[in-house]
Amino acid sequence: MEAKLIRREVLPSFLAFGALVATTLLIDAVLHLMNVVWIGRYLGIPGSLLIVGSFWYSLRRRRLVTSGHPATLLRLHERMAWLGSLLVLVHAGIHFNAILPWLAVFAMLVNVGSGLTGKFLLQRSRKRLDEARVRMREHGVPAEDLEDRLFLDSLTFDVVKQWRSIHLPITLAFAVLAIAHVFVVLMFWGWR
Repeated sequence: MEAKLIRREVLPSFLAFGALVATTLLIDAVLHLMNVVWIGRYLGIPGSLLIVGSFWYSLRRRRLVTSGHPATLLRLHERMAWLGSLLVLVHAGIHFNAILPWLAVFAMLVNVGSGLTGKFLLQRSRKRLDEARVRMREHGVPAEDLEDRLFLDSLTFDVVKQWRSIHLPITLAFAVLAIAHVFVVLMFWGWR
């Protein structure tokens, strides 16, 4: 059972994160081999735009916007954030020029890890709650007693849903560092 759980539920999150890192290294290596490293310098812009666009899901979830189906927007949020993070990581490359961009990259990676972990925890706790509900129905537990018996499981699921209260400050830290990085770049840009 544990091997199946790890393979089906934990491994996809690790693979998504590993694919992000591996794809970044591959693209960066190709850019270096083709002697077009300068392209990576400009990938931060579309990467950042994809990440910002992925926040439509968060706006919809908080009812600040009304368009879009939440489940579809969640999948779009995950894909756009992953692709945006990939472009930003290629933009960062393996060059150590300043501390602020690296702090932003680190915060972004923590944010991606937090998102993948939260996705796993929410899926897992929702699945366990649903399985417990089905088992109890199969054992003839009356509908009116069902919620009372699942109270602790429901409470646990509600606590896990609070994961977003951790993910949001991580996202804000990343946003502040990324905006500071963009501001500093624009401030020292050769505008003449």
